[in-house]
Amino acid sequence: MSTTIVGGMQQEEIWDVDAAQGYDTPGTGMFAPEVLGPAVDRLAELAGDGRALEFAIGTGRVAVPLAGRGVPVTGIELSSPMIDQLRTKVDEATIPVIAGDMATALAPGKYTLVYLVFNTISNLLTQAEQVECFRNAARHLTPGGRFVIELWVPELRKLPPGQQAMVWHCEPGYIGLDTYDVLRQHVVSHHFSFGESKQAQLVRSPHRYIWPAELDLMAQLAGFALETRHADWAGADFTAESRSHVSVYRVPPDPAQPQLPQDFQ
Repeated sequence: MSTTIVGGMQQEEIWDVDAAQGYDTPGTGMFAPEVLGPAVDRLAELAGDGRALEFAIGTGRVAVPLAGRGVPVTGIELSSPMIDQLRTKVDEATIPVIAGDMATALAPGKYTLVYLVFNTISNLLTQAEQVECFRNAARHLTPGGRFVIELWVPELRKLPPGQQAMVWHCEPGYIGLDTYDVLRQHVVSHHFSFGESKQAQLVRSPHRYIWPAELDLMAQLAGFALETRHADWAGADFTAESRSHVSVYRVPPDPAQPQLPQDFQ
C-alpha cells in the first residue's frame, strides 16, 4: 500500500490495537443478525462448493460465520492487531490469513469467490490502488469466479453548495460526520461518541469514495463484467435513492469469452 495521507492519516495508523480490540460489537451494529445473516447467506450461495477469499478480513466478522457454514475461507489483512483479534476466535488451520495489502498480497491456490465487504475498498486511497485490487481479485479466481463488493454511494447530493461537511447519522451518544474533498474524491469519516460528560471520543478514518460507474470501469480493466447490483444482500432493487450497493462481478467461464450480465438468482 502507498503512503497516501488523507486528513493527516494513513491506513496503517488507523487499525491499531485499540481499533482491533474495540471493533467487535456482538449482536449490534454491523454484527446484528439482520445485517450479518443476509451477507453470509448470499456469500455462501455465491461460493458454492468452492473456496472463498476475503480481502481485508479484519476480525472475522463475516469469515467466521461463513466458515461455520462449511465454506473454506482464507483472508488477506494489513493490520496485525486485527489478525490477532481474529485469532482469539479461530486458529490458522480454520481460517488461514496472509498479512499484507489487499491490492497486492497473494494467497495460495484459486477461489470461486473473492469478496470485500462494508466499504473496505474505499480504504485504498488512490484510484490506481483500487484498480489493482480488482486485478488482484482476478488473479485469485477460477474461470467463472466472482468478486463481490459492498460499498456505499457517495452522498454528495446532500452536501450544501460551498460546504465540506455533512452529518450522516445522529442518535443519542453518537454523531457520524463526513468531510469531503471533492477534487480528490477523498472523504474523512468522523465518529463522535459521548456520554453525560462534556468530553467526547473521536475516531476518524480516511477513504476514497467511488461512484458505481467508476467501479464498473475498474472491473472492466481487470477483465470482469458486472453480473448483478442490488441495494442490499437480500436482493432489493438498486435505485437512485439507494445509499449502498452489493455488486457482483464475474470473470468469464472461458477467459477468452466476455461474460454477459445475468438476473439475480
